Amino acid sequence: MAALGHTFPFYAGPKPTFPMDTTSATIIMIFLTALATFIVILPGIRGKTRLFWLLRVVTGLFIGAAILAVNFSSEWSVGQVSTNTSYKAFSSAWISADIGLQVGLGGVNITLTGTPMQQLNETINYNEEFTWRLGENYAEKYTKAMEKGLPDPVLYLAEKFTPRSPCGLYRQYHLAGHYASAMLWVAFLCWLLANVMLSMPVLVYGGYMLLATGIFQLLALLFFSMATSLTPPCPLHLGASVLHTHHGPAFWITLTTGLLCVLLGLAMVVAHRMQPHRLKAFFNQSVDEDPMLEWSPEEGGLLSPRYRSMADSPEPQDIPLSEASSTKAYCKEAHPEDPDCAL
Repeated sequence: MAALGHTFPFYAGPKPTFPMDTTSATIIMIFLTALATFIVILPGIRGKTRLFWLLRVVTGLFIGAAILAVNFSSEWSVGQVSTNTSYKAFSSAWISADIGLQVGLGGVNITLTGTPMQQLNETINYNEEFTWRLGENYAEKYTKAMEKGLPDPVLYLAEKFTPRSPCGLYRQYHLAGHYASAMLWVAFLCWLLANVMLSMPVLVYGGYMLLATGIFQLLALLFFSMATSLTPPCPLHLGASVLHTHHGPAFWITLTTGLLCVLLGLAMVVAHRMQPHRLKAFFNQSVDEDPMLEWSPEEGGLLSPRYRSMADSPEPQDIPLSEASSTKAYCKEAHPEDPDCAL
């Protein structure tokens, strides 16, 4: 190796890395595009309705983007340590590096960055992902990583999450991620239903669905916390240091969004009971309309119902029975051939 300048010709170089997770970046770009579209049509709305409408749009898009982003995020449990460690197998060379571990609902992400990045005549900057989502084999991905000759710290951390590892981290995080992801998908469905109902004159049910959105997000946090805290922690020794993990940004974003949905849902339910007119005004719904379904034969019968307010509806008139009988008798005498009088 000395003749080759301390390089390792039989190993592949590090893959180019993207500054952030591509799935999360795609989700954020989609929702930002939707937000920009709504902002473009904002000048067409007049008065205080513009501010209320903008607040509803921003809050709704933030909740939906947060639910989707954290479901695909790899930062539910994170840890990082700076240490001196061996670099690759069959070599006595050591490097100084920052080693990061991010655990998500569908797998783990391991980063290795040299300090400085240029050591041993090569760039030390690795970002490797090992997933266990449905239809994916974690053990097979780990085997391919060994065949590629990835650095020892990456293989060491990836080995701790294999199904056969005595640490049991695979079953622990795989089970937690499975149930937490299911709860987040249900929360996303409730969010969609809440947006549909809030655009209709059933605001209280939209509040109920918003409340359900927050509850399912909190259930996802409960499942993840319980599954990851029931088993004793597995020590992760890297050189002379130990890597410790803690809750990451995705966990706290889910907690914040869940509490926000619960508070908004409760506020809507209380407002529906206490101040229904102000609630309708906030959602730009008329507070003076009290529609009554009325059938009108000249407008198409039952297939074309006409809505009329109570103020426009004629008041019922009570006709005495004696007056009705005398009117019918007079009709028969004056017009005996008239079929209406015969009835």
